[in-house]
Amino acid sequence: MAGHIPEPFIDDLMNRTDIVEVVGARLQLKKSGSNHHALCPFHTEKTPSFTVSADKQFYHCFGCGAHGTAIRFLMEYERLSFREAVEQLARQAGMELPKEARQHVDPGSRVLYELLDRASAQYGRWLRQHDERQRAVDYLRGRGLSGEIAARYGVGYAPPGWDNLLREFGQDGELVRAGLAIRKDSGSIYDRFRDRVMFPIRDRRGRTVGFGGRVLDDGEPKYLNSPETPVFHKGRELYGLYECLQVDRKPAEILVVEGYMDVVALAQHGFPNAVATLGTATTTQQVDRLFQTCRDVVFCFDGDRAGRQAAWRALESALPAMRDDRQARFLFLPEGEDPDSLVRELGSDGFGKVLGDALLLSELLFRELSADADLRTVDGRARFTERVAPLLARIPPGVLRDMLAEELARRAGVQREHVETAIAGRHQVPIDASPPLATRPGAGVGQRRNSVRVAVALLLQRPSLAALVDDSRQLRQLELPGVDLLAQLLEILGRNPHLSTGALLERFHGSEHETALWKLASWEHLVPESGMENEFLDCIRKLETLIAEQRLQYLHHRLEAGELTAEEHREWLTLLQARHS
Repeated sequence: MAGHIPEPFIDDLMNRTDIVEVVGARLQLKKSGSNHHALCPFHTEKTPSFTVSADKQFYHCFGCGAHGTAIRFLMEYERLSFREAVEQLARQAGMELPKEARQHVDPGSRVLYELLDRASAQYGRWLRQHDERQRAVDYLRGRGLSGEIAARYGVGYAPPGWDNLLREFGQDGELVRAGLAIRKDSGSIYDRFRDRVMFPIRDRRGRTVGFGGRVLDDGEPKYLNSPETPVFHKGRELYGLYECLQVDRKPAEILVVEGYMDVVALAQHGFPNAVATLGTATTTQQVDRLFQTCRDVVFCFDGDRAGRQAAWRALESALPAMRDDRQARFLFLPEGEDPDSLVRELGSDGFGKVLGDALLLSELLFRELSADADLRTVDGRARFTERVAPLLARIPPGVLRDMLAEELARRAGVQREHVETAIAGRHQVPIDASPPLATRPGAGVGQRRNSVRVAVALLLQRPSLAALVDDSRQLRQLELPGVDLLAQLLEILGRNPHLSTGALLERFHGSEHETALWKLASWEHLVPESGMENEFLDCIRKLETLIAEQRLQYLHHRLEAGELTAEEHREWLTLLQARHS
């Protein structure tokens, strides 16, 4: 597939990249033993809890839980996409992307970015200088907007008329491609935005990619947005996110509202952490982008029917993006209010108190789906379970899904096993969902241990242990959660014995196993370095014993049924003798 970066290239890049150098170029690291420490760049702290491991080639913060390889660090720290981070590290390592990984780049994209930035600047000048600007100025002043906030968000004005931009820029075809002009069937074109307050939409680099225009009279539509273009995709971008991150690189929470004016009004009243979707339902891609920035997201919606429907769509989009360290809440505003009007009415303190009443995702989920299911009856509880279970299946395996399943079982009055069966047709958690992640150095005592989890953790922390296993395929015979993943790790390392921990983890970027593997890679399992080999072999031997026991039971059932062949009988005797030896 064009643009796909092959795994061998990522493996090679990880082996050539030193995460200590990557992080050390951006943070002040201090060496302590085999690791390096620093103040975490992703949350506020006074005592360093951010650790960079040269041996494992990944970082982990015991304070906020941030973790990743050099690729993830660049993505989080410099707001890069996965591809952009890979390309930057490849340049530093003197590597060139394989031919099949090179994306076709529209040679006109740079022209569009430049044109959109010029248009944004021109709309800003018209707000300050145009003869008919006063209506727009009065509107913004009437909404309580200061010049400082208007400048921060690049608010501008598109005056009346059909060809203002056309006369200013003269690039007919490019204006259409940029979404700034519309071509008639006759072939002539005219300005898309006319007599509107203009809100430039910026991507994570601060480049203008589109606009939202607010009408100044009772015309329709109230808000007019740029169409999809080669540089603008509504389902990816969020209005105000760039400006939010300019104020606070790692905000504690982000508010998601529906209107551009809501965003700037909230910023005016001390809430610069608001963003808006772009006239469409919230997408999982947008939610994921928000959670890459902060741990808590609050969705603000009108309390009417349309608002509740929008909230439910946002909840459904948020489910695949939920992780154990992420929290989504939902705030329903009083009827007739929006964030803009409410913050002006209540003030900053009052609006802050209202935010405290936001419902947790789990509360909204259970409340809405139990609304017409009578939990006092068997039928009602069954209906409730069948509604909730498929939604829980969308949440990645982990503590959050595990706890929601437990709560569903409690509310429905059914056994936990029945709930697990209903969740995505027996979708199994790859490794026990209880979090093995230590939240502070030295933690880990009391975590539930089993041979699969310990083996995976040791393998992640010392990939060379894979060489001790002759044949990993036999492990797949076991019907235990996590065994297939363990076998997969062993097979990958069998083919690529020089992979570091970071490179191995990068193989699972974006997979359902990613969260569990990172936790196990950071788990304080209390096995000393000198004992890791023996502990790993002991885990493998225990699993092999289970395989033998499983095979013995199978043969025993065949013996009782009189179906055992001569060869199977010899195998049964051998296994039986081994059990008692």
